[in-house]
Amino acid sequence: MGATKTEHFTGKHNSIAILAKALGHPARIAIIEYLLSVETCICGDIVNELPLAQATVSQHLKELKNAGLIKGSIEGNAVCYCIDEKAISRLQTYFANISVKLAKKKTDCC
Repeated sequence: MGATKTEHFTGKHNSIAILAKALGHPARIAIIEYLLSVETCICGDIVNELPLAQATVSQHLKELKNAGLIKGSIEGNAVCYCIDEKAISRLQTYFANISVKLAKKKTDCC
């Protein structure tokens, strides 16, 4: 991360950027939406929902988990994934603050 100079930004900036980057692929958005539609999910079920190879789905799950957007627990030979509500709450708060600031601004600058 040296080239991006992330150390020059706050922890909050870096945290939100990590979450946003993890959401920067349509397959990951589809995974999040699928996990929202079920209680828990085994990786194989996700593979059946997406037009991607199992290895590709696993890589996307890894990115989402590393960013903290999903949690996974091992159950036998399978990994069960679910949404990490704390991460979603941080994103919700971030975007709510943007909305509040835009509403207060009340000007169309461009």
